[in-house]
Amino acid sequence: MYDHVDENILTRNLTATNPSVTLTFDDGPSRLILPILNVLKEKEVQAVFFWQSRLSHHKRPWDRMSEDGHQIGSHSQNHPNFAKLSYIKQLEQMKYSKEKLEKLSGNKIKYFRPPFGQFNDDTIKIAKQLNIEIVMWRIASMDWQKGITAESLIKNVTDNLEDGAIILLHELPVTLEALPKLIDAIREKGYYFSKLP
Repeated sequence: MYDHVDENILTRNLTATNPSVTLTFDDGPSRLILPILNVLKEKEVQAVFFWQSRLSHHKRPWDRMSEDGHQIGSHSQNHPNFAKLSYIKQLEQMKYSKEKLEKLSGNKIKYFRPPFGQFNDDTIKIAKQLNIEIVMWRIASMDWQKGITAESLIKNVTDNLEDGAIILLHELPVTLEALPKLIDAIREKGYYFSKLP
């Protein structure tokens, strides 16, 4: 399956000298979640999904997410710009989303990604209060841009790889199309995939 990849790169128990990256997916869960999970399972990659609680309900693949070893973080209740919200509104968004995702998943929610990557000092205070960590990204795939192709998405990511980088993706058709080749291309550059601590 990995014709051009050194077998050592595929091993999970690698030394600290091997560079790693983390795949993250924002704005779900969407109708594409199952196909995305299928690709990740086939490629033996675990990822982090930042989900909006308004899109989350009991029929989502909670058991599958857990069984496949993926992590779920909060992406707020309904995707507002946190830099424009009052402290109380931010607290409501973060607390409600965290509690709902925990109830549905059965797991502790430890991570939060602010919509649009926008936040302020209030967001940081609330995150500490709720015992969650704000997670941003180092590499944006730009998969949300109009007219982007699977090839340009892969280039956007692989041209900017660095050890420890968190890669921003979304649950979009072009991302799904690019995902198998993206994973292979990252591995061919000597990186393996890790989750958040």
